[in-house]
Amino acid sequence: MDYSFLFFISSGLFLGWSLGANDAANIFGTAVGTKMVKFKTAAVIASVFVTLGAVYAGAGASQTLGDLGAINAIAGSFMTAFAAALTVYWMVKSGLTVSTSQAIVGAIVGWNLYSGKPTDISVLSKIISTWIFCPLISGGFAIALYYFIKWGIKHSSLHLLRLDQITRWGLILTGAFGAYALGANNIANVMGAFVEANPFRGINLRGFSLNGTQVLFLIGSIAISVGVFTYSQKTMATVGKRLMSMSPQVAWIVVLAQSLTLFIFSSQGLKDLLTSMHLPSLPLVPVSCSQAVIGAVIGVGLAKGGREIKWGILGRIAIGWITTPVIAGILCFVALFFLENVFQLQVYH
Repeated sequence: MDYSFLFFISSGLFLGWSLGANDAANIFGTAVGTKMVKFKTAAVIASVFVTLGAVYAGAGASQTLGDLGAINAIAGSFMTAFAAALTVYWMVKSGLTVSTSQAIVGAIVGWNLYSGKPTDISVLSKIISTWIFCPLISGGFAIALYYFIKWGIKHSSLHLLRLDQITRWGLILTGAFGAYALGANNIANVMGAFVEANPFRGINLRGFSLNGTQVLFLIGSIAISVGVFTYSQKTMATVGKRLMSMSPQVAWIVVLAQSLTLFIFSSQGLKDLLTSMHLPSLPLVPVSCSQAVIGAVIGVGLAKGGREIKWGILGRIAIGWITTPVIAGILCFVALFFLENVFQLQVYH
């Protein structure tokens, strides 16, 4: 194996750390913000299940990013991931939840422009359309779940303490599901730029086997886990407290709605099932976990009349969504010029 790859992959690890720091807020922010789940408990569960999702279900969404731009030089992969990671880091440091998906897409387009490679407009349009449909779908799930849970509580005779216990376990279970869906859907953002240049071979230990891409995704998921533990508490506060005040039951609805949204955009099995039944299916695309959770929060807020939503905070987050791909694309383009002309590294073939 070319050990220089380990240096170049560091930008992907940085991006994985940034994703963990940012998107763990979307999985467990509402649970931690409502004090139903301790931060350390949330971090452990998120780390375990994001790794499982990345390793065993991460291939589908990564293919779409490859169709958008097949980065064919390792130095180019390094700078593309680094530009996206730096963009996300700036946003996370300000306490905003931003879209890692948008950052990596913007960076890939920047690489396409610099290298003179054509950007497949149909693929780009498919990805951008998910930036609209993702929060809408998540909001739709949240509204349906809100009315269902409201009806269930009204027609049940659960004691308040029993309801609290059920909600706590519900947040933990749906958080685990959400972390799995996050790993499956967003590992493409972390390691997708390195798939073409991946030198890792498969491993087989007493019946436990991983192919080369899965090894790459395992390394990326470890970086995500480190981000969860070291820097996610700040962004958890943004989602869990500042956007809208939430009861534990509403927090559970938000987590489940965004988890379902990520799952349907990353499940190859679901896509194959719908196709076999001649039904329309959604593309396997790395979507924004941030957009999914914000869509869910707004959905619940609208179901409750819209008065509790803090639109000023939402406006700041929306500005981050708009500027993220633009900043990442420009940063990648400029950095590639610097890398090629100062360090004399080949950033594309």
